[in-house]
Order: sequence, then C-alpha cells, then structure tokens
Amino acid sequence: MFALGLLVCFLVISFLPSYLFPWNRQMMYPPGCFSAGIKNGMPAPQSGNTMAFSHRHRPLFFGAGLWQFLLVSSLSFLVRVNQRLSSMESEKLKTEVSYLKAQINPHFLFNTLNSLYALTLEKSDAAPNAILKLSGMMRYVVTESSRERVALQSELDYIQNYISLQRLRMDESTAFTYTVTGPVAGRQISPLILIPFIENAFKYGLNPEKESAIHIAISIEADQLTMVVRNNKVITTLPPEEVSGRGVENTRLRLEYLYPERHSLSINETKDIFEVKLIILLV
Repeated sequence: MFALGLLVCFLVISFLPSYLFPWNRQMMYPPGCFSAGIKNGMPAPQSGNTMAFSHRHRPLFFGAGLWQFLLVSSLSFLVRVNQRLSSMESEKLKTEVSYLKAQINPHFLFNTLNSLYALTLEKSDAAPNAILKLSGMMRYVVTESSRERVALQSELDYIQNYISLQRLRMDESTAFTYTVTGPVAGRQISPLILIPFIENAFKYGLNPEKESAIHIAISIEADQLTMVVRNNKVITTLPPEEVSGRGVENTRLRLEYLYPERHSLSINETKDIFEVKLIILLV
C-alpha cells in the first residue's frame, strides 16, 4: 500500500501540472533544448505546434519530477523513521522505569514485614496499629506507584508510616530526628523516589549494641526539594539475603530518567558516617 501510494503521488506530481498549465510546458526544458533539436536534424516546432514537441520530449520533465519526488519522499521517510525511533525510545524508558519500580517495591515489603514479625513475637500492643500503617503503605504502593507524579504530601505520609514502623525497633539510646519544613501543598513528585535513601539509613544505622544515630531532614523552598539523610554505620555486614544493593542504585537510575538535568545527588561516606544529599526541582 505504501509503494502504491508513492507511485500514484509520483504520477500525479509528474503529469498533472503539464495538463493544468499547458502554457508553461516549454519552461520545463533546459536552455538550448530547441537549438539542440535543430542541430540533431529535428525541425524546430512552428507556432501552434509546441504541444506536439512537448509531448515528444516529456521524458525531460519526467526525469526532473522523479528527482524532486525522490527528494521529498526521502525526507518524509526520514521524518517518519525519526518519529518512530523517538516513540520507541520513550516506550523503552517507560519500561525501564517500571522495571526499576518493580525491583524496589518488594524490598519495602520485606523490611516492613520483618518489623511486623518482630512486634508479633513480642506480642506488642502496637501490632494492630502497625498492621494499619502497613496496610496504608501497601495501598500507596499499589495505587500510586504506577503514576508519573503524585502529591508530595502523599509521599511524605508514606515516609511517615515507614518511619513509625521502624521506630518500634528503636530503643532510647538511638539518636533520631525527622523534620519537614517548607510549603508542601500543591507540590508533586515522582512516587517512591525518596524512600530508598531513608530505608538504607535504617538498614545500616540501627544496632542496639552500638551508638546508633539517624537524622533525616526534608525542606521545600520555592520549587526545590532538599533531603539530607545521615546515619552512623553501626552495621557493616548483613545476611546475604538482605544485601541486594538495588535500592540506592535503582533510585539513581530513576532520577536520571525522571529528573534529567533537574536533580543533584551527592553521597559522602566515611568509616563511620554515611550521608546522602538529594536536591530535586519539583514540577
């Protein structure tokens, strides 16, 4: 169908103008055409016989129209190919982002269930409330994580629920602070983009046998969100099943996809301290 359409368009472009504008037919020939014909023994057309000469030499126009048509067809084909490649690249990025989310979300579930398991072993009265918070977290993951943007307040509520569950594991010796400053209403952010750094702090920063410290500060100013997460490195080894290394690295990739040239991520690590500073320009 595509080839047939090109052929029909070419025939229309090549022959239709000569019938619609017969007085311009001689303009289709290059300079010297008539003298060349006389030189080769062909009689020059007399007045009133121009029509016959034009029909005999129509291949000159056919060739010129062919090159013009090929040029336009090639350009249109390249534009179409470029559009197709752009569409494929967009779909590829969406697929990769969805894949990264699928890797991250189960990690949240595993850690939260571990916390809940600890509460049930202790037969703590906080278990029902913890189950309610877990339900809210899972509802957020299922209903909101597939969206490109969510309300910043919803993301902060999810973080608050997560922290509430993790604080049940803390004792009085843990130095912990969590602050949110600045206007939140009306702001939007990509879902589950902040939590991996917070989850990482709890994973490596809580140990009842050592001096644990976790500090989380989120501030919003104008269209800029800044989050600083700092923790003491009190756990240097984890069971193999808990060491995935996916959370922070996948979030780094998601930031590249979702906030290109609109974020800054710096990670400073010493022997005893791990600190993350993330800056995002919100939409």
